[in-house]
Amino acid sequence: MTATPLPGPAAGPADAPWLDGRRLALAVAACTVVLHCVVNLLSPYGFQRDEFLYFAMGQHLRFWRMDFPPFIAVVANAERGIFGESLLAMRLASALAGGVIVYVAMRAAARLGGRTLALSLTALTLLSSALYLRAANLFQPVILDQLWWTLGLYTLLRLRQTGGRRRWLVLGVVGGLGLLTKFSILFFGFSVLVALVLSPQRRDLATRWPWLALLIALAIGSPSIVGQVRLGFPVVGQLRDLQAVQLAHVTPLDFVFGQILLTGPAFFLAAAAVAALLLAKRWAQLRIVGWTALAAFTTLLVLHGKHYYLGPIYPVLFGIGAVLIEGGWNGRRPKASRWALVVLQLGWGTLLWPVGLPLLAPERMEAYTRRTGLAPFVNGTNTGGRLRLPQDYADMLGWEDRVQAVARVYASLDPVRRTKAVIIAGNWGEAGALDFLGPRQGLPGAISPSGSYWFFGPGAKRAEVAVTIGIREESLRRYYGKVAAAAKLLNAWTVREEQDLTVYVCEEPGGAIQDVWPGLAGRN
Repeated sequence: MTATPLPGPAAGPADAPWLDGRRLALAVAACTVVLHCVVNLLSPYGFQRDEFLYFAMGQHLRFWRMDFPPFIAVVANAERGIFGESLLAMRLASALAGGVIVYVAMRAAARLGGRTLALSLTALTLLSSALYLRAANLFQPVILDQLWWTLGLYTLLRLRQTGGRRRWLVLGVVGGLGLLTKFSILFFGFSVLVALVLSPQRRDLATRWPWLALLIALAIGSPSIVGQVRLGFPVVGQLRDLQAVQLAHVTPLDFVFGQILLTGPAFFLAAAAVAALLLAKRWAQLRIVGWTALAAFTTLLVLHGKHYYLGPIYPVLFGIGAVLIEGGWNGRRPKASRWALVVLQLGWGTLLWPVGLPLLAPERMEAYTRRTGLAPFVNGTNTGGRLRLPQDYADMLGWEDRVQAVARVYASLDPVRRTKAVIIAGNWGEAGALDFLGPRQGLPGAISPSGSYWFFGPGAKRAEVAVTIGIREESLRRYYGKVAAAAKLLNAWTVREEQDLTVYVCEEPGGAIQDVWPGLAGRN
């Protein structure tokens, strides 16, 4: 019985040298990086809330004792030290990761016999999807998570194409970097395991290679695991809070609709790719890739994952789907479906580009989402509310004003009180903004009982005087005998908790802040 030949380069006259698959992929990847750099230079928005946290994690880096996988903190320090603190500098790694994802997806198409049309369609799907545009334009673990999953799927594909089991070791490295970046890589690992069991490649489990890959992944990702052990597994509490506050609002229908919203018609291209991998004889030896994708989709659907959690699975699937469109499921070449998909994806990308790239000022962005009817779908919050802007955009506004308000109040203190004063923020976004933007305003570092900031500790001062932002007056009066409002900030464009803020000056504490800190975790 002969094995079904694996998909590979199509026969026929070669493309022109300048359209060679590798060169075309490199050119498009470079253009992707340039696009994101230009957007960061022209954007009317500033840093996003989450970015401030990752910058702060870099300042408080304890590689083997972090409540969060530390790779993002390492990257933050590297960018800051090499390129400076501008928006462009601090988002350069994300732009580069976005370019690599495009390159790998196009290379996957080329490895499967895709020519110019397939490679171009692969690039189009990624550059017209709000999911990848937004991720590559923010400094967050999301884009790195997408990168590691993409490389992992590509490695699986090449492992099956070449039959070289040593590629399991590459998969181990990718998995380790993923574990060092975001715990969601465990969903990828689980999906690969399910795919192994369900596909003929289960025989690989009888060899040493998958197990060596697992050891490599655990070794590289060990700082993430050790940090959890040393801190009492804070990820469990984080997941519990995430489930209660955010994931409880995600229904299976929301999850599926979110895939279509963020990727457009390309979602059906990916679905066709999975169907071909699982059903078509021509793709039988790559079935493990299809099972991995299906297992990831099913797992996140059952667990009520956010729609963007599945984003890392698509780039390689887009490449496979593009090869299908170019060559047909069984060799037939339906030209109408090719161009229909191209036109639909271009139209969807044109509609969603302002949602993926922060170029429209708030007033214009609000008007755009309202006129196009996108507002109900793209302006929702993680907790089920609705904003005037997409949440990421709303979270990029007002930080300079908040830091300046705190700086003015801090500067108004007499020298004696100022030496005793600490800056306390109600959430890690405010604390991170104060730490990143505050030094140029003459502010000391901030402390906060929120999220990762609680693990950073209260510092050395007893907090006999506190300048606070984002904390309710009634909460402050539990710890201070004297609480006075010193400044008021209103901003209707930002997220709910930042729209109406008061800066307080607090004195006459009931005790040293170090004594009450253990009981403050997660409180405002």
